[in-house]
Amino acid sequence: MSVTAAVLTVFVVCLFLSVPISVSLLFSALTAAFVNPRLTCDALFAFRTLVTGLDSFVLIAIPLFILSGNLMAKGGISDKLFRLFAFFFGNRTAGMPIAVIISCFFYSMMTGSGAATVAAMGTMTIPLLTRLGYQKSFITALVAVAGGLGVITPPSIPYIVYGQASNTSIGDLFIAGIIPGIIIASFLMIGTFIYCKRSGEDREKLDANYMELKRQGLWKVFKDSFLGLLCPVIILGGIYSGITTPTEAACIAVFYALFVSVFVYKSIRWKEIGKILADSVASLVTMLIIAASATVFARVLAMIQAPQQFAAFILSAISSKIILLLVINAFLLFIGLSIDSVSAILICTPIFMPMISAAGIHPVHFGIIMTANLAIGFVTPPVGVNLFIASSLTGIPAMTIAKHSVKFIVWFFAALMVITFIPAVTLVFVH
Repeated sequence: MSVTAAVLTVFVVCLFLSVPISVSLLFSALTAAFVNPRLTCDALFAFRTLVTGLDSFVLIAIPLFILSGNLMAKGGISDKLFRLFAFFFGNRTAGMPIAVIISCFFYSMMTGSGAATVAAMGTMTIPLLTRLGYQKSFITALVAVAGGLGVITPPSIPYIVYGQASNTSIGDLFIAGIIPGIIIASFLMIGTFIYCKRSGEDREKLDANYMELKRQGLWKVFKDSFLGLLCPVIILGGIYSGITTPTEAACIAVFYALFVSVFVYKSIRWKEIGKILADSVASLVTMLIIAASATVFARVLAMIQAPQQFAAFILSAISSKIILLLVINAFLLFIGLSIDSVSAILICTPIFMPMISAAGIHPVHFGIIMTANLAIGFVTPPVGVNLFIASSLTGIPAMTIAKHSVKFIVWFFAALMVITFIPAVTLVFVH
């Protein structure tokens, strides 16, 4: 058996046996030296790579964006954003569910995390829309799917991971992610409108809720949400203008969220910050362990030239770029079913890079395609993290949410096909 076949076989078997992903990656990487002792990828190599793999200024942005997202969620910024969009759309057909989607879109531009978006938006919107007459499973599924926008729109944590793994400009990925995010959000809104038009809505309850918002007045609702709306302008404006790097922007986001939540909205007390920090660290540790292990795995694959072998095999069998893109999408959708997004990106990126380079696919375009595919994995069992977060918020079984999510996943997938086969929507602002 060749070294490449041995490494990949061990990895697949470990996943099948439900071995933790970080252990699977390390064990598979060490298999290479066992099969071919002349290779230098022994235990000492693995340990050194585990340490040096996280020695990156860019990766500092990940814990900072996680912390800023937790601060914003606890600070109630998501609630104020939703009230603003509900003010404008609440009296229209499907207006309140559409306000949920738009709120997820804007909130995702502050956190870069799908899980954080679901947790923050679902906490308020699911109980509210249920009281307004919407089926609880419907609105829970909508929040779970719309939470996927958290990794499509910048500042996306998967974009940071992909940029680091592929040596692609993270700034370019952030620029490229805006229009795909708008396309996906628009498709979800179309699907929601059609569903609500067919199913009907409780107009009496919706009109009463809308009149309550109207009595508060536009100025009060806008004033309450203004600092929340300003956050993505500060974060993305600094990156796009070249004033800040993504890491520096993440640091600014933390201080901004802290200032607004503690001193302006006064929704977070100083004694609560310790728990927010602890929760952020708990969310981060697993991700970093996986990232370090995946770095070892990727370097071993490069050492045995597995990506080049894989690219040569696929390109010899597929000559059409359209078919190649369809195969890549199918493969990534399958990967998203069983592996979390960060692990999938770190594992798949070094394997796919030689292939997309040979096929003439722009690495920024591929990064958006990969992230969008894996975002669908957020709401597909068995790994779908958004499903389990939404389930914890509502008590609805994850599989029930997944069943109701299908109607939205279809629209998400349609948007993915537009992004895949019209590269201009991704690359229009990328130089």
